[in-house]
Amino acid sequence: MANILVVDDELGIRDLLSEILNDEGHQVELAENAAQARDCRQRMQPDLVLLDIWMPDTDGVSLLKEWSTTGLLTMPVIMMSGHATIDTAVEAVRIGAKAFLEKPITLQKLLKAVEQGLTREQPKTVAPVLTGVVPRIVSAPAEPARPAPPPVSQTFDLSRPLRDARDDFERAYFEFHLAQENGSMTRVAEKTGLERTHLYRKLKQLGVDLSRTKKSA
Repeated sequence: MANILVVDDELGIRDLLSEILNDEGHQVELAENAAQARDCRQRMQPDLVLLDIWMPDTDGVSLLKEWSTTGLLTMPVIMMSGHATIDTAVEAVRIGAKAFLEKPITLQKLLKAVEQGLTREQPKTVAPVLTGVVPRIVSAPAEPARPAPPPVSQTFDLSRPLRDARDDFERAYFEFHLAQENGSMTRVAEKTGLERTHLYRKLKQLGVDLSRTKKSA
């Protein structure tokens, strides 16, 4: 997986993106301003940067231009903002940004943008999309057979109140599917029929320990 630098002055955004990307198996470094971003860029040599535009010290477009003019724009950069104009987005893409994501960022657009940004052989004639990314269509390789998960041996106390018994069952249900899918939230969402955002909230509500089921990087 990849080393990803997330630069955003909002703590909630940093925590959310870090949680999602960590769950996907990536190593994530966080920076809350341009100064920290410069230090992380030099220290960790990220494979991809998610860069907010509006920050308190140096704005994201100026930092992007700084990296571009000094030869440090050696990694794909995806810009993020909830208030940027079309002109700002076009300017960022002209400087070298691979994509522009408008806040609030949906999980689907985030994961597609990261996937395309990490794809080394990108078509040279396709311009980045301002509000998302156009997914590349590739032939999916045959997925190797996964070993069957261990049988569920948990028993349930039917004398408990319905709400508690239901929570126990749902916890076991999701832990089973997380183990079966090697911790992939994307595949668990598909198997259980839940949207990823709702799935995250449900697992947190049930107290499911995601760290035990995450994919190895």
